[in-house]
Amino acid sequence: MSFLHPHMNGGVEGAHNIDVALHSAVLPVHEYLPRCPGPQRAVSEMTGIQAMRYIADYVHALASLDAVDIVVAHHANLAAVAARIFAKIRRVPYVVFVHGTGIEPRSRGGYSDAVWDEVVGSLVGAAGIVVTTDYVRDALVQPLVELPPDRFLVLPCGVDVTEFQPAPWPALRARYGLPDDFVICPGALTPAKGPQNVVAASVHYADLAPTVFIGGGDLRPRLEAELGDRGVFLGFVTDTEKAALINEATVLAAAPVKREHFGIIYIEAMASGTVPVAYRGGGVDTIITPETGVLCDRDPAALGRAVRKMLEAPERRQRLAAAARRRAVAEYEEAALGRAFAGWLETVRLGQDRFRRDAGAGTGPQLSTGEQRL
Repeated sequence: MSFLHPHMNGGVEGAHNIDVALHSAVLPVHEYLPRCPGPQRAVSEMTGIQAMRYIADYVHALASLDAVDIVVAHHANLAAVAARIFAKIRRVPYVVFVHGTGIEPRSRGGYSDAVWDEVVGSLVGAAGIVVTTDYVRDALVQPLVELPPDRFLVLPCGVDVTEFQPAPWPALRARYGLPDDFVICPGALTPAKGPQNVVAASVHYADLAPTVFIGGGDLRPRLEAELGDRGVFLGFVTDTEKAALINEATVLAAAPVKREHFGIIYIEAMASGTVPVAYRGGGVDTIITPETGVLCDRDPAALGRAVRKMLEAPERRQRLAAAARRRAVAEYEEAALGRAFAGWLETVRLGQDRFRRDAGAGTGPQLSTGEQRL
């Protein structure tokens, strides 16, 4: 397996990691990435000419690969377009993992028509489309790009249920001075992720438990002042500490401004036996059920009251936590989901191989004028 990504850090363990060499220091992104150093620009804000230059960078990196059976592109933007071009040249199938953050800007007027036409062409031409929830498929993709239902695979993101599990971490509690009960709010400190809503909600339960925020972002100074002594901001922590903090927390609270398409933190909490309490709406509705957590109205006061009720009901909390852990192991264990994905990719590959054999070799792939320029 080869993994390609611009400005790569450690890469993927066990993979052939290839750092995509960009022609510019500006990193093309689907949305602002707080942990990524250097300047960034959303693909949805690029002109056709600007985008095609980045696509050329991706295609050039892909060309370094030898034997390829199938290409998997993430996000409905530059990677998908590059995958389509490369797959056509190599006569291999490609699939696109469509995350809502990549396609959503089009519904708000983003993407130039030239760039969007390339993205749509890549989705229509893909042998398969992977989405994390029915919500992404039905509310985000299908209204913009109508595709046959059998083209989709709904595959949630998975978690390591041995890393995220109900297990005590006394050393971590001692290090940060954590009480028996505390509320955890992980994620970027940006307006879209809604940490300001959790800060406002904490007024309703701070006498029972403080709120611990992990993650960084531009809102931190303002939010620290507003939170006061009702909690603490730890900033970025290691992946191990993140898992330990979620494992140790009593409740996980989240209140994103936008309707999230999936939300890995809810799965991590469920696997940890930590009850998630969050705004309803979007993909989260398929993750948090009445048996495994609490969904509330999209209002900080409603969130705060819901967290308080959970803190005040330890027996109910224990029942929800146990059910959440069982569901996480049964439905979101990453190794099982990985095997399901690999099996689907093999089915896609074999189906495309049969199609090519039936159709004959032909005269070779015909590239568009734009593709030929690359």
